[in-house]
Amino acid sequence: MTSVALLRQITDYANRADPYPLYAELRKTPVVRDETGVYLVSTYWEIHHLLHDPRVSSDVRNLSPEVAGAVGQVEDPNLPPSFLRLDPPEHDRLRRLAMRPFGPPHTPRRVYEMRGELGEIVSGLIDGFRDRGQIDLVDDFSYPFPVTVICRLLGVPHEDESRFHGWADTIAGGLDPGHGTEEEREAKQQAIRQARVDLAGYLAGLIEERRRSPRDDMLSALATGHGPDGQMSPVDMVITSTLLLIAGHETTVNLITNGMLTLLRNPDVLQRLREDPDLVVPLVEELLRFEPPVQFIPHRTPLSDIEVAGTIIPKGAPLYLMLASGSRDPQRFLDADRFIPDRPDNQHLGFGSGLHNCFGAPLARLEAQIALTELTRRLDNLRLVEDPPPYRQNAVLRGPRHLAVAFDGLKQ
Repeated sequence: MTSVALLRQITDYANRADPYPLYAELRKTPVVRDETGVYLVSTYWEIHHLLHDPRVSSDVRNLSPEVAGAVGQVEDPNLPPSFLRLDPPEHDRLRRLAMRPFGPPHTPRRVYEMRGELGEIVSGLIDGFRDRGQIDLVDDFSYPFPVTVICRLLGVPHEDESRFHGWADTIAGGLDPGHGTEEEREAKQQAIRQARVDLAGYLAGLIEERRRSPRDDMLSALATGHGPDGQMSPVDMVITSTLLLIAGHETTVNLITNGMLTLLRNPDVLQRLREDPDLVVPLVEELLRFEPPVQFIPHRTPLSDIEVAGTIIPKGAPLYLMLASGSRDPQRFLDADRFIPDRPDNQHLGFGSGLHNCFGAPLARLEAQIALTELTRRLDNLRLVEDPPPYRQNAVLRGPRHLAVAFDGLKQ
């Protein structure tokens, strides 16, 4: 089945505020071959199965060379891919090494023990709204909160945030499908390569400092740690640190902002959260289903011909897994287009699934839970100033670029 530029419509900025009608159209045919040659998979069970299928590769180097450039999925030959874009066994080894200082089984309470620190950061940011009646939630809260957290966790000086902010934005833009002329795509790829080199050089210097003088942070753990899997090479340390720094805040910014926008559009739910803060746990899961920060995964390819819902996806073809569409599939979720904060059996695709499920999901969940609880509790008569708000250009990491909200004062 071919389409009339469905992917181009989905990635068109004009549809950024509400891509969900396009996903509904896409789901009428579970597997669609776009005019660009990309195969789009949009239904829940098909996506879920492919996320667990060992015949599906995350390594862009397995794309057919003739289509890799056409869809903008070209890796920098001078830098290795992160473990996010590798397959087993190398993916598994690097992921285990990265997990040692972050979570189970070696540091199982790392994220949980950050709860008090996260609360203090949130309280400090909200206290700064005193004497103000309006804020930009993104610039004043949703961005600085997770950036502060990931800087502390990794050991990156927060005062350097202005240096890596531009690099991170440029690199994250590499997830977006590569449309435009060949010259425009090449210019974008060149900017991404340069940003990766610049950020890599910055992080390499920090890692070397931590190797000489270790601290209680993840960069020190990566630089000095040893285990059954050995130690990361210096280059892998830099690439992994780059991934953690970018992924550690880009998606959480969207999760918090999309969450507050959804709550303000559903004032009955916002009031329920004020009255019952424990509601925040299932509510965040529903946000991950209803308005996920990652809309689709654009870098997969079959290692052999695969049949999906009656369509053969050939070896080496570009494969996009439309997570946000799958999480609104009415064949899987009752009232799929309705926001139900205590939805039962909510096995969404918001953090992916399988061996590439989101590395930082526990931290992102906790950040969103604390942020949304405190914002709704402390900001009196919270309301939207503009709806829909202006969105980021990025179609994959979809979220408002700004979210103006007004309030009448702060509660303690």
